[in-house]
Amino acid sequence: MIDENIQLAAAGDAAAFEELYRRHHRRVYSLCFRMTHSASEAEDLTQNVFIQLFRKLKTFRGASSFTTWLHRLTVNEVLMHFRKNTVRKERTTEDGTTPTQIVQGTQNHARMSVVDRIALDEAIRQLSPGYRAVLILHDVEGYEHEEIGKILGCAVGTSKSQLHKARLKLRRLLKEKNGPHEKSEKSPHSALLRACPLAR
Repeated sequence: MIDENIQLAAAGDAAAFEELYRRHHRRVYSLCFRMTHSASEAEDLTQNVFIQLFRKLKTFRGASSFTTWLHRLTVNEVLMHFRKNTVRKERTTEDGTTPTQIVQGTQNHARMSVVDRIALDEAIRQLSPGYRAVLILHDVEGYEHEEIGKILGCAVGTSKSQLHKARLKLRRLLKEKNGPHEKSEKSPHSALLRACPLAR
């Protein structure tokens, strides 16, 4: 059964669509920001997502939850943006919506040192869009592989494989950042490396 508000919005009811925007725009923006690490890009992408939503809402049939469907729309919009945008953008320092859990062991993001937070964000930014999408959807958003498969339009096995490779890549990037002093307890990112079991 499709929510009445969604049906009204699909039929062109402006007030109903405004309500959908009010309910979901923060989550859409947060996902865009986590994938791009750019506040300005996230804002533009969020607007694009809702433009696409306005155009495509009539095609929503309720086969999956509306949230899952909207996440699929959002991820696709961001991935299309990455394909079009071949020039690496300057990374913003704004972190108002930085996720509280990137990988297990870093649940309390506020207690991580600034150096560790920057290193982790930078490592995630260096992942390919596909790896980054699966990592964020699973380890940050908390989606199961079945749901990720629906969002990204891939098999469950592909989602699991991508996540495994993303975690390995993330750990390798953190080790490289740590340099030759990786085994030292006093090395800059040793605590962060120990706090990232998912990347092992």
